[in-house]
Amino acid sequence: MSGNWTEQHIPDQHGRVAIVTGANTGLGFETARMLAERGAAVVLAVRDIEKGKQAAARITGDVTVQTLDLTSLDSIRSAAADLRAAHPRIDLLVNNAGVMYTPRQTTADGFEMQFGTNHLGHFAFTGLLLDRLLPVPGSRVVTVSSTGHRIRAAIHFDDLQWERSYSRVSAYGQSKLANLMFTYELQRKLASHGTTVAVAAHPGVSNTELMRNTPAALRLPVTWLAPLVTQNAAMGALPTVRAATDPAVAGGQYYGPGDRWELRGYPKLVTSSSDSHDRAAQQRLWTVSEELTGVTFPLGRDS
Repeated sequence: MSGNWTEQHIPDQHGRVAIVTGANTGLGFETARMLAERGAAVVLAVRDIEKGKQAAARITGDVTVQTLDLTSLDSIRSAAADLRAAHPRIDLLVNNAGVMYTPRQTTADGFEMQFGTNHLGHFAFTGLLLDRLLPVPGSRVVTVSSTGHRIRAAIHFDDLQWERSYSRVSAYGQSKLANLMFTYELQRKLASHGTTVAVAAHPGVSNTELMRNTPAALRLPVTWLAPLVTQNAAMGALPTVRAATDPAVAGGQYYGPGDRWELRGYPKLVTSSSDSHDRAAQQRLWTVSEELTGVTFPLGRDS
């Protein structure tokens, strides 16, 4: 496709059911808005139901709200059960919600907050809904990563929950690297089914609430540089929306902003770090994620 990919390039979405996590604000809200305005039936899967309802009221189209707290496996299982009962088929799952640079905290299940929310929560949610996507030709799982997957990032298999020491930047990097490894391994497992694909995206540097936990040492530089390097949430959501809707997208691809440093701009196909393509680490992370969440995917052991 020549030229810049914009909202105007989103194909007609009538007849599609889309679930977007963290959709009451920021990137998730804009993703949901664009999909609904093009005709999709969109579910805002959010932790705060009242904020979700307020967000839904600001979107034109078929929009409903589902309670989902990604920091609780009980909530994830309950939300998945509700969605399975309401939707015999799901065309699109957008794993958008996330936390960034939080102080050391744990989820309800004892996972480090960033790894537990950004990766394990979405891993479990996807696994519990996947059988609603598998029969649907053209269905997609889109997981939102970050350029942070390159910054002090590794999968610390010897201390996944950061119990020995804690770096909020490194923990965020681990969670975003895990998002990509999950996408690539999921795509490998999906390939033989021929219907559903897994794709990743990142928003560059977008001016959203996600930045509220930026470490104190970085706040002043970020404030100074923000007008030069950030973009609004609608632009930041475009890589995700392109990954979710562009007919030319293939499984295992990764989309981000188009400028040289992938900080801002219209979406294009981008590359991820060499670490994210470590197949042995992907497989090990998958196995560990199944063990920690108790969720196995309906794909067969030979996938």
